[in-house]
Amino acid sequence: MPWMRFEGPVYWAIFVAAFLAVAVWETWRPNHRLSWPAERRWGRHGILLALSIAIQNTVLRLSAVVVAAAVAGSRWGVLNRPWLPFAVRCLAAILLLDLAHYATHRAFHSIHALWRVHEVHHSDPDYDVSTAARFHPVEIVLTQGAYLAVVAALAPPPIAVFAAEILTSVMNLFVHADASMPGRAEKTLRCLIVTPGLHRIHHSEEVLEQSRNFGQTFCWWDRLFGTYLDAPAKGAEFMVTGIKGLQAEGSLSLWFMLSEPFRRRT
Repeated sequence: MPWMRFEGPVYWAIFVAAFLAVAVWETWRPNHRLSWPAERRWGRHGILLALSIAIQNTVLRLSAVVVAAAVAGSRWGVLNRPWLPFAVRCLAAILLLDLAHYATHRAFHSIHALWRVHEVHHSDPDYDVSTAARFHPVEIVLTQGAYLAVVAALAPPPIAVFAAEILTSVMNLFVHADASMPGRAEKTLRCLIVTPGLHRIHHSEEVLEQSRNFGQTFCWWDRLFGTYLDAPAKGAEFMVTGIKGLQAEGSLSLWFMLSEPFRRRT
């Protein structure tokens, strides 16, 4: 597949373009005032992202698109059925891979050992586009490992996996935007996809609200499985994000983010 040679450059070009677009949007229509300077947050979260990607590539070595290409001839793949139209296989792959993201995310909240790792993401004392990069390397490896297993089981078209990867990356930046949307646009988009307003509720300091709105791209998984929450109890304007007790500036340090899952709790 000749197009796969350009997979990495295209992915990162879209990622950078999406990040800059969301950053401009946040600047143009900020939703909340940040407690700490954006450049300090972006720098430290950027270092964490680079470290996580380096560790992931060292441990796993394979991308989801490569795995999809490797199992393209598998007779056991759920979607590898010649009688299924190609367009249907692609659409089903995008939907099922997004469902896998929902299930993985929910597992990280439901299993204590996984939550300790995922807590790094939620302990951001602020909330903006750089929060999308704040994931512990262990979480990145575990999440990607589970994702590769799902890709292998589904055997979807590689081009569909690539499209799903791009969609997930762009949506991860979009939903973490500290930017406001017109009320009508927010209401309309919530019929289909996760919006920054919906995902921000998931980052509430209230434990019950952290256990809602797990969706990555499509919000109907939350509606289907009973984890959808339309508004926080205190209202969007007064809702506080982060983890109680971990909202000081020290939570932005690289050492804190790397060591947080292993710290002894009092």
